[in-house]
Amino acid sequence: MNEEMSYMLEKKPEKLFRDDGKRLSGRDLFELRPIKMKVGILENADGSAFIEWGKNKIIVAVYGPREIHPKHMAIPTQARLRCRYNMAAFSTSERKKPGPDRRSIELSKVIREALVPALLLEKFPKTVIDVFIEVLESEGGTRVASITAASLALADSGLPMKDLVTAVAAGKIDGKIVLDLDSAEDMYGEADLPIAIMPRRKEITLIQMDGKMTPQELRLALGKAIEACQQIYEMQKRALLERYKI
Repeated sequence: MNEEMSYMLEKKPEKLFRDDGKRLSGRDLFELRPIKMKVGILENADGSAFIEWGKNKIIVAVYGPREIHPKHMAIPTQARLRCRYNMAAFSTSERKKPGPDRRSIELSKVIREALVPALLLEKFPKTVIDVFIEVLESEGGTRVASITAASLALADSGLPMKDLVTAVAAGKIDGKIVLDLDSAEDMYGEADLPIAIMPRRKEITLIQMDGKMTPQELRLALGKAIEACQQIYEMQKRALLERYKI
């Protein structure tokens, strides 16, 4: 079971929409939760970023390129990218068991694969780049928030990149397509569709789906998610400009 949301089983809402047609959070169908980003928050990391997405609070640190140990793990033609996603024990309303679990290992791999297409790893052969993602508080959607923040931290480190990577999730709840699912919507909805893109290059680096949608619903969800990624991309660029403004 998804440890991020398992505590909500005893709090299942009777419905996921209010009588006025808005979601339980008060948002419209395609309205994002409030998002704040800050870059360069850790002095001892080569790059870092913090994102507050709804009630999600996530910090990311990047180290490298640097020498890899043990040396037999080095790739002769490019850098090795390693991602570690971790949810703090206090990140949910019920204490989470510390240390890696099956979900954190899976998301570490998913996040890495979403980021790799944006990086010029061939410029740093036989080295390693480490991305550490720590979820301090969770409200659903930590996968896409982590990808968005990790992309900022990588850019902050000075690594050459083809583009930033921006991510968001669409989904289906009570038969309606929505954007940016929170914990309850993710847990009790009918489908979840996280995507990540390189907005300037118009390339998808991650697409997953849990649940069922019709082809028409999928087209709508994907289109709205891409539109939302463009909005978040502008936030990323502003965060980087704020970091390096004179």
